[in-house]
This record gives sequence, C-alpha cells and structure tokens, in this order.
Amino acid sequence: MNKVKQQIHYWCEDTVQGKIRGEGVAVAVLDTGIAVHPDLRGKVVMFQDCVNHRQGVYDDSGHGTHVGGIIAGDGRMSRGRFQGIAPEVRLVVIKILDAKGEGSVEQILDGIWWLQKNHRRYGIRVVNISVGARQDLEPGKEECLIHAVEELWNQGLVVVVSAGNYGPGEDSIAVPGNSRKVITVGALEEPGMKNRCSGSGPTDQCIVKPELVAPGYQILSCNSRYPMNKNPYIRKSGTSMATPVVSGAAALFLSKYPEAENVELKLRFRETSERKPVEQSQGWGCIRIDWLLS
Repeated sequence: MNKVKQQIHYWCEDTVQGKIRGEGVAVAVLDTGIAVHPDLRGKVVMFQDCVNHRQGVYDDSGHGTHVGGIIAGDGRMSRGRFQGIAPEVRLVVIKILDAKGEGSVEQILDGIWWLQKNHRRYGIRVVNISVGARQDLEPGKEECLIHAVEELWNQGLVVVVSAGNYGPGEDSIAVPGNSRKVITVGALEEPGMKNRCSGSGPTDQCIVKPELVAPGYQILSCNSRYPMNKNPYIRKSGTSMATPVVSGAAALFLSKYPEAENVELKLRFRETSERKPVEQSQGWGCIRIDWLLS
C-alpha cells in the first residue's frame, strides 16, 4: 500500500499527523462478503447476505475482503505498513456475489434495495461497488441497475463504482459504472503495461467515463484465507482494487468535512485530480489526497 499512497500523494498534514483517518464515516461494500481478518477486527458493524442468506461474516471468494482491506484495514499484521486508506471507517458489508465472484442482477438489486432502506440507520455515506456487468444484459436489466444506483445517489450517498475490466476500447464501461451520476473509477495504467483492460468511455450516451483513475495493479491487501494461508496479505489487480482507493479517499474527505454533499465531493474530485500522460490516465485524472483535503 505504500506505493499506492505515494502515487495518490496520500501523505499530507491531515494524514501524517493522524488528524483524518475516516472517523465518523461508514462505507458500504457490495461484494463477495468479508472474512474474519486481524486487520479488519471491529470494523464491520453490519453484514447482510443477499446470496446464501447466512448469518455471520464470511467471504467464500476473497474479493470483498481484499476490497475492505484497501478501504479500512488497520495494518496490524504488518505494523501499519499495509494500512488502508481510511483505517477508522466503519464497514457495512452486503454480500451480492458468490464464491466465484458472480451474481445475478436480482441479487445485486436486492443489496442495493436493502441499502436504500437502511443507510441512515448505519450512518452510511459512501458506497463501494467493485462489481460490473457487460452491457449485453437482457433487455431492461441494465436500466434497472442504473436506476438503482442513481436512486442511492439521489438519497445523498457517494456511490463509487468500478469501470470494469472489459477495456480498453471505447464504450467498454461496465454496468452500472456507465451511470451519469455515480463516480466511476478506472485503474491507473502502469508504464510499460501490455495487458490493458480498464474499462473506457465515452459511453453510448457520450458521457465521459471513468471520471477518475487510481492505482489498481498488484495491490497488496487482506487475504481472506489467513491464517489457513500463512500470508495475511495477497496481491490482486483490476478496477475492483482501484475503486476502494477512491472510496477511502471519499471517506477521508467526509470525515474532515461532514456537512459536504455528494455533488460537492464529486466536484472536488474534478478540481483536485492530477492529469497523467494520456497513455496512463482517463477522465479527470488520478486522485490526489493532499489536494483533496487541502
């Protein structure tokens, strides 16, 4: 995570002095669930299973645990070295994907509808959706997903969605990241990369997407199989890993400016992101924490 933090200029007065760590903010993670992991101890305040309807936290894939660690891991298994972006946030985890990382549109909608009804109860300000479907869904399903995430946005939530890994061609943004309202995140391309796959815009509605990019390749975060696997951390790549970097940044901003609205934060991202060389970046550019919190 240190390389990630260097790339997004994480170290500034607020973060170095520990003034802003995400206190007072809850982030909803719609994913494969979350495992019991030392770095995430005490972070999960609610777990809702829309797949198997089980009680108690679990992650039979590992994807959601990795995402949760990027947002909120406290790094205790690495003496803070692999601490997440906003280590004091609370997590509300909604399992919408199965052990293969797959889920039906109905399961995703169930998770979003649960969130629409319960976000105020848990103080949720940010929604992380590291999930995306191709645009060749059955008629009506794409519209349903877009309407659902836009309703979350209309309720005042900051909705952060992955651009998907179907790129790099135009109009390759995954659903529901092609929504006009949500903040869509692509993966910052590393110099010399051969296998570029981050979803790209513009969409078929001529919307510039993704708005932001963040580091998303070979990101080290919580391993759901620990301690069965002796390594508490594991590397994963894709826009799914870039998205929680932005969600964590959003939580830091809302922790410092709790009265800010989602539209205000979106504009702030536009004003403070850094344009990279065209072969690396898209949209407004790569997030910068130092400028965001200034």
